[in-house]
Amino acid sequence: MRLNKKLGLLVGGLVFAAVSHAGPVQVNGNSQFKPTGKGWGELDNVASANSDGQAGGAANKGTTNNLTLHTGNPMTGPIKMYYIWYGTAWDAPSQSLLTTWGNAIGGSPYFNINTTYYNHSNVHVSNSVTLAGQTSVGYTYGTNLTDANIQQIVADAINAGKVPSDTSAVYMVLTDKTVGESSGFCTQYCGWHTHGTINGADIKYAFVGNAETQCASACGATSPSVNSLPGADSMASIMSHELEEAVTDPQLNAWYSSFTGNENGDNCAWNFGTTSTASNGAKYNQTMGGKNFLIQQNWVIASTQKCLQHYP
Repeated sequence: MRLNKKLGLLVGGLVFAAVSHAGPVQVNGNSQFKPTGKGWGELDNVASANSDGQAGGAANKGTTNNLTLHTGNPMTGPIKMYYIWYGTAWDAPSQSLLTTWGNAIGGSPYFNINTTYYNHSNVHVSNSVTLAGQTSVGYTYGTNLTDANIQQIVADAINAGKVPSDTSAVYMVLTDKTVGESSGFCTQYCGWHTHGTINGADIKYAFVGNAETQCASACGATSPSVNSLPGADSMASIMSHELEEAVTDPQLNAWYSSFTGNENGDNCAWNFGTTSTASNGAKYNQTMGGKNFLIQQNWVIASTQKCLQHYP
């Protein structure tokens, strides 16, 4: 999830990362882009070389945000989530709030937006998400993690039997407020998603950091926060962003815009739509599991592509 609000491998026996890395590129009218999972696109050299010239055409400027299905497929079946709580500075109310979100997001009118996405056999994404398990780990890799560390944290949890190996799941690595991420947390993104091969299985996973004490002004949703838990309140929105992208673009090759490399969550980042006001003066736009949340809208694929709070 790119910081649009304020500014715009481990290679070893069992683990191989599939994170993309951008570099200097020459962009022209035929250039096409692919997602990185971090909220920005990188030049797709193969697609650009094979372009028929339509990618940058003036006639298409009004549809640059529109998403299309590329060579990959979304995750259509019932989705499982596994939480990996990294660090020991977690408080019980924050963990309880994010557990409430995890247990309520599936079947909600909000997640139903994702059912407008489909695979190459015209099978649509289901409105089914289950928080299937949680585990906690200490500071195994310190307090300034790398992208490779994030994947290894997932691999360690699977190899230790703390969570199962599940190709139909999204593993959420949730770091406490003392932990940073060296590739751009707080300066370039608030969270990201990708996939990698762990023990021969294609595993989808995401990183979401707790910005409460590090960059609340950059990654926090509002002040005050609706549940008076600024770190967890902001994480709920970022987790929603990463979950919907991991489902509709799990291998960074399914639903995205060739014009920008944006995925569905990127198109609506920091766009909350119509909000209500809680008793403490905080804004919210979703109620799930008996709790209020301020969660960014999601991009619907329908007759008109746009950001919505729910579908239909």
